[in-house]
Amino acid sequence: MKKITTGRDAMSEFAPKFAELNDDVLFGEVWSREDKLSLRDRSLITISALIGSGILDGPLVNHIRMGKEHGITEAEISEALTQLAFYAGWPKAWAALRIAKEVYSE
Repeated sequence: MKKITTGRDAMSEFAPKFAELNDDVLFGEVWSREDKLSLRDRSLITISALIGSGILDGPLVNHIRMGKEHGITEAEISEALTQLAFYAGWPKAWAALRIAKEVYSE
């Protein structure tokens, strides 16, 4: 996985510790443990958690994009989001499906 600097890019001046934890711990240590869980599976879990939490904007778009890069196919994301509709809520899944459709058409 490439080195992530998103936290530092967005928050280094305002919240330097948060930026450090985001880049070095979350993405640097947790996401890099591919021997425990693949990037593809981590992406599916993260996308599910974001949708379940009602986060249907930038972070979800970025994680769907990452999921695509990590090998989640269009058919798989469609099926996962359909499954989530029954557990996270229909409107959340509808919004996520629109985002995924856009990402997978890029």
